[in-house]
Amino acid sequence: MSLLAGVPAALGAFLPTDIPSPSVGVWHLGPLPIRGYALCILAGIVVAVWLTQKRLEARGHRKGVAIDISAWAVPFGIVGGRIYHLITTPQPYFGENGQPLKAFAIYEGGLGIWGAVALGAVGAWIGCRKNGVAFRDFVDAAAPGLAIAQAMGRFGNWFNNEIYGAPTDLPWRLRIYEWDTSLGRAVVDGQGNPVVKGYFHPTFLYEALWCLLLAAFLIWLGRHRQLKAGQVFAAYVMGYPIGRIVIENMRTDSANLILGQRVNTWVSILVFLLGVYLWRRFARMEQPPVPVSPDDPTLEGAGDHPDEKDHAAGRESAQVPSDEAGADDPEDPSVQTGSDRPNDTVGSDAKVDRPAQS
Repeated sequence: MSLLAGVPAALGAFLPTDIPSPSVGVWHLGPLPIRGYALCILAGIVVAVWLTQKRLEARGHRKGVAIDISAWAVPFGIVGGRIYHLITTPQPYFGENGQPLKAFAIYEGGLGIWGAVALGAVGAWIGCRKNGVAFRDFVDAAAPGLAIAQAMGRFGNWFNNEIYGAPTDLPWRLRIYEWDTSLGRAVVDGQGNPVVKGYFHPTFLYEALWCLLLAAFLIWLGRHRQLKAGQVFAAYVMGYPIGRIVIENMRTDSANLILGQRVNTWVSILVFLLGVYLWRRFARMEQPPVPVSPDDPTLEGAGDHPDEKDHAAGRESAQVPSDEAGADDPEDPSVQTGSDRPNDTVGSDAKVDRPAQS
């Protein structure tokens, strides 16, 4: 026992006693401010779009389609996230001594995930319509990337010294500084050292880890279970609130309450129920048509499938005399079965299986 008695002390000598927070959240390149919060949000968007594109390509969609759809979804999502934040936390902007113009200062933080997902979905629906992609295919492909983007975005809160829990002395306690929001940096004492506010639970980190676990689960679920289109996204809608409810009740930042619970807790419960509804509804819906990638030379229109060719030839021979069928005529429209559209779909006669969810 005497040999083991010094193990905790020895480990403590190598392990950090706390997680430090940045004392500066804004850097200036001349007149241009570079904000840690914005960099984390942008990095999350880039990773999410990249992963969504890879998953869409695995389903047979063309290259670059995720960027085209995200050009609609991302701006809508940012606006929706800000509107949700303003609705649920209006006091700093429209309350007593509030600053209404600060409502536009997104770079200082304040994006509500539920508003971002809701309005972002509207933008994605528009983008899908314009690019010939089934909406349920897109949201399934986007769900893991969305969770990863949330995890990366939470580190923006770390740069802003915000979103933390109760005081703690655990080895992973988070060091928080007194923060000057207008300057984007910690308050300093007379010697120029940042003033420590205290040590707290790193709830931003807890949520980031939960989102990463959720992303991994969604990828596994799509690959190992036979699901209907849209159900991976429904699993995200159900899964995220489970962790958010727990973490939300660990946070100590100010929030509006309803019946003693934070607003985001109630919203998370409602969103979870919405996810259950979507799961059941998508399970009863027909699968979207299988996309045909223009990048695949073996998939130029429905006629590339042997059975489809036979059906098409039979229909033409029944309608046109054999000496006028034009089977060898390159101008014969009956053999022009390719499509110029970016994401053409296979007709109902084609016997093509949908790619597995990934």
